Amino acid sequence: MKYRADAFFAVCCTLLLRMAEATAAAPGAPAPSAPQPVKEEMFVRIGGIDQWLTIEGKNRENPVVLFLHGGPGDAYSPFAAALFHGWDKGLTLVQWDQRGAGRTYGKSGPSIEPTMTVAQMVQDGVEVAQFLTKHLEKKKIIICGGSWGSMLGIYLAHARPDLFYAYVGDAQMVNWQKNVGASYMRVLELARAADDRPAIAALTAIGPPPWSSLAKWPQFRKWQRAYQAKTATAAAPDMTRSPEYDSPEERAQYAAADDFSFLHFVGMTMSGPITRVDLPSLGTDFAIPIFMIQGEEDLVAVPELAKSYFDTIKAPRKRFYLVPGTGHEPSVPELSLILKILTDEVRPLARQGGGRGSAPPN
Repeated sequence: MKYRADAFFAVCCTLLLRMAEATAAAPGAPAPSAPQPVKEEMFVRIGGIDQWLTIEGKNRENPVVLFLHGGPGDAYSPFAAALFHGWDKGLTLVQWDQRGAGRTYGKSGPSIEPTMTVAQMVQDGVEVAQFLTKHLEKKKIIICGGSWGSMLGIYLAHARPDLFYAYVGDAQMVNWQKNVGASYMRVLELARAADDRPAIAALTAIGPPPWSSLAKWPQFRKWQRAYQAKTATAAAPDMTRSPEYDSPEERAQYAAADDFSFLHFVGMTMSGPITRVDLPSLGTDFAIPIFMIQGEEDLVAVPELAKSYFDTIKAPRKRFYLVPGTGHEPSVPELSLILKILTDEVRPLARQGGGRGSAPPN
């Protein structure tokens, strides 16, 4: 009986193998499709003006990540190739020069200043996300924001969770006034610990915020930057500009946009739109997963303030990470962690949710 059972098993295996070979060799059998890369750069009509987008990825089927730069005028576009090198293997990367930043500012000039409200920036972000879902045939995308972009990202997550798989924020700002206040106290504390008399004298002379004159800002920033340089010990990433953004004209345009956006959003009396942002007032319930990555030595987005806000959040999933030796600007280990989170924790959410598909309605 054992011989017959073994013989029968062998015959079945042979038949199954022949059937598989015949199916593979059958004419007209569909072959695996090769990955279709995407590399585009364009102005898109967003919020009534032309805004600059770049899209790059090795495979159009991959999940899409929309980066929300800080500043508000510090566009990532000139540095993206260096900063996010290799990320396009598993993700489609989108850089957006926001209203008043980079090439978007170069196209519109300062005439759009009356439109530069937080509400309009949020609406712009919604329109960019809608464009991407349709253009790249995605159901949803991922948002990843840093500094000012982390504020904008939280607004977007509240406004249109149906457009996004998850929010990933680094250097998370919470409330501009409270962030500046916490930063001032931390810098003064470091100065006193170092018995740095010039710093102590300068900081005590301007006094703690809130301030009503922009003239006090550079006096504070001098010491904030000095102590950030001392405390941020993690390796800095490559910030080489891409050649197409490295001409004198491009550099001048970038700098003008940066100054323009800062002066508008902060204001000469330090009462501009960004100074009134308070994320907790938007509510702390989220319909999408929330991930926050914070530099342990961040002197701008003080990690204690971000963690306190994070602890109040309710979301389908949430994670908070501290990166040692990292200040406000991204570090090599922080960028590595962000990529790991996008790849290991967020990318599967997009895969489960489907790649291509009909975009949500306007």
